[in-house]
Amino acid sequence: MAKATFLNHGNPLLTVMVQADNPERVKELVYSSLQEGAEAFGMQFCRMKSEYRNKETYKELFAAANGLPIYVTNYRGWENEGKTDAVLADEIVELADCGATLCDITADVFDKQKGEFTTDTEAVKQQIELINKIHERGAEVIMSSHICEFTPAERVLEIAKEQERRGADISKIVVGANNAREEIENLRIIDLLKENLKIPFLLLSSGESRILRRIGGEFGCCMYLCVYEHDEFSTRAQPLLKNVKKITEAIRN
Repeated sequence: MAKATFLNHGNPLLTVMVQADNPERVKELVYSSLQEGAEAFGMQFCRMKSEYRNKETYKELFAAANGLPIYVTNYRGWENEGKTDAVLADEIVELADCGATLCDITADVFDKQKGEFTTDTEAVKQQIELINKIHERGAEVIMSSHICEFTPAERVLEIAKEQERRGADISKIVVGANNAREEIENLRIIDLLKENLKIPFLLLSSGESRILRRIGGEFGCCMYLCVYEHDEFSTRAQPLLKNVKKITEAIRN
């Protein structure tokens, strides 16, 4: 079987994000999503209770994905409240050791900033070292900046180019849009990223206008982030897998 990867796919991957505080619920969502046509999974371990955070559980959950690529997050907050960035970084490396395909590190790790992007020289050096550690374990890196507000195209490109320079395999930036004008500009930004980045990217939008989350892959984003169902843990802005499938099938046909 070929090694799982988030890179070099013909179409954007239908990636089902899974958030739960216990492994049984994670497995339940994974199994249901497989039946629905999931092509990859995003497991957000920042939501899982500490008593389940161990190598045996990680390997068991990764095996449940039936060979599909697995994207992992270990963000600040939730069950990680109070942990230092150094601890979070060590934990993401452990997830890579256990078989995660794609590890999410924020572009402000080691120097927390609004919008999750730092230019601090020492923090950036540590980020590059962290990315190298993850790569040494055979995993890929997605570097994310959750800006969550409308951002000029030139600034988005600047952040994406710097994420690329630091060694990320995929650039992820979450902007915002609250009207049609901002939404159209975000679609233009996708084209700008396509022309100027050497790595794949994921541009998402928060706010009132979130069409990017439903059609962004058809314009150039490398994946869709969706959910099997909306529950108390899921991100409401992420569309249902079944709906994204309907939209992409309609566009392509």
